Amino acid sequence: MAEKKKQKDQRAEDVEIMENEASAEQTQAASNEDMVPASELTACRDELAQMKDQFLRARADMENYRRRMQRDKEEMAKFANEGILKEILPVVDNLDRAIAHAREQEEKGSSLLDGVEMTQRQLHKVLEKYNVVPIDALEKPFDSACHEAMGQMERDDCPHNTVVEEMQKGYTLNERLLRPSMVMVSKKNSSEDEGKNSQ
Repeated sequence: MAEKKKQKDQRAEDVEIMENEASAEQTQAASNEDMVPASELTACRDELAQMKDQFLRARADMENYRRRMQRDKEEMAKFANEGILKEILPVVDNLDRAIAHAREQEEKGSSLLDGVEMTQRQLHKVLEKYNVVPIDALEKPFDSACHEAMGQMERDDCPHNTVVEEMQKGYTLNERLLRPSMVMVSKKNSSEDEGKNSQ
């Protein structure tokens, strides 16, 4: 029994010694902090500020990357059907030409012509649904961003460089050019210009 008491007292002493040593180490560490030179402390603060700046820049770059990816994803979804729509446009052109020719040849009110015109209207509605909009080119000034000039025609009844004939209709998809209009552009009569220059 005396042996157990002796062991218990020894443990209590050991715990007390360890607590005293820990307290002494903390006091020593605190006094060491007070002894850190000001230049080292300034260097640590500068390094911390630099790391904070790097962190903020990396975070901003990551946010910009996320936004760019989101924008690219939206753009891809917006124009994903561009290929198939380009393939449909020649069909629309041929249908329009067939109707124009049939109107010239047949009398008004033909049931076949009415059916084809109804198909044409449905096809145009499908294109509108997917934001495919025809470019209004006739009698507008030539714009190389959405018109493709196939040639020039001498015309005195309209201003120079005006679209006078549309050979193939152009279209935009979500306000981006899908296909340019193929057009003929007006130019002034060269003999008139020569006459004016000679006077």
